[in-house]
Amino acid sequence: MLEGTRIQSSVPSAMRKYPISELGTHLVQESHQTSILRFLKHIAYEIGPIVNEQRTTISTSHSPLETTNSARSGNTLKQENNVDHHAMDYESTVSEQMATKTSSLFAEVNKCHDTITVLSQGIQSLSNDTTRLGAESFRHQNSIQSAFSDVNQLKLSIKETDNYLAAIAPNQEMMQEQLSSIKQKVEETELSFYDGTLTWKVADISNKMADAQSERQTSIYSPPFYSSPAGYKMRARLYLHGDGQARRTHMSLFFVLMKGEYDPVLKWPFNHKVTFCLFDQSGQNRHVIDSFRPDTKSNSFQRPRSEMNIASGIPKFFPLPMIQQEHNNYVREDTMFIKVIVDFADLPKMILPYMLGLNPGLPSLVQEYMIRQENHKRQQAPTMATVVPPPVTTNSCG
Repeated sequence: MLEGTRIQSSVPSAMRKYPISELGTHLVQESHQTSILRFLKHIAYEIGPIVNEQRTTISTSHSPLETTNSARSGNTLKQENNVDHHAMDYESTVSEQMATKTSSLFAEVNKCHDTITVLSQGIQSLSNDTTRLGAESFRHQNSIQSAFSDVNQLKLSIKETDNYLAAIAPNQEMMQEQLSSIKQKVEETELSFYDGTLTWKVADISNKMADAQSERQTSIYSPPFYSSPAGYKMRARLYLHGDGQARRTHMSLFFVLMKGEYDPVLKWPFNHKVTFCLFDQSGQNRHVIDSFRPDTKSNSFQRPRSEMNIASGIPKFFPLPMIQQEHNNYVREDTMFIKVIVDFADLPKMILPYMLGLNPGLPSLVQEYMIRQENHKRQQAPTMATVVPPPVTTNSCG
């Protein structure tokens, strides 16, 4: 059955087109059935006069015959024959007219019968379709109700989940902070040094310099390092674009004391010399070296009461134009290396170039042994004009 197709009612009194989807409803409506009844009465009304006329004609056709018979005695035989002939012709004409009208009426009746048969079949088909569609509608209605029920349950489940997530969100944030703290401590532990020295790899210099210039992040911190497993906790702080009066002119490098687990048993204020070294990566060993000794009156070197003390160090550690030059010796592959040495042995200043010229890949114990040996040699020959070179030829600038 095509959607949207329209059909025309065959009842003359209801010559109106209906969508085929409404035909079943139309055929069973009282208005349609009343129209059919009126149509049948109309046919009966049309046939009735014809039948009565034929009956009257047949009845009156006998009167001339009776009159003829009563007057036969007074008329001639020829007149009788003429009357009989006219009567027969009249009856024949009347019979032909009745036959024609009867055939026409039978044709109309057959046509009506065919129409009623088609309509009956259509009604039956529509009734079947209505029953089928009713069953499908009922099934779809049940499916819709089931879907609505599922949706309501899903909404309830989502609401319960949202409430649960809202309840655990604070705990989750707290756990995330704890996890980040633990992760940072693990990373710091993995990268930690426990001999009072730090070799710091500073990567992604170009982006860090851009952040410092735009003041998005003016400084960066190194990983913590320690004087010993139970010693001072320290770190470096680097201002790539300078700090204070050195901003935009020099790279600033500072030393920071951090709050440690063993601070209560350590000696304060902190008074050990700190040396910074920016490594020359060209192989010429023209390292940039500078040192400072702490001011024991400064709060920067008292026992830390917060996470970190105020940084202190060398504001004009290295000129910015030199570090910003392309193909300079101190930044290669967008990376620089800085070494921090805390001198707990009060080594002489002249030994520093030798210390920083040693191969950083040597074990710490080996480096310490070689430094002691070199220091001993220098103490034995204080008037020597030359310095005994370390195993690797080095030059220094400071």
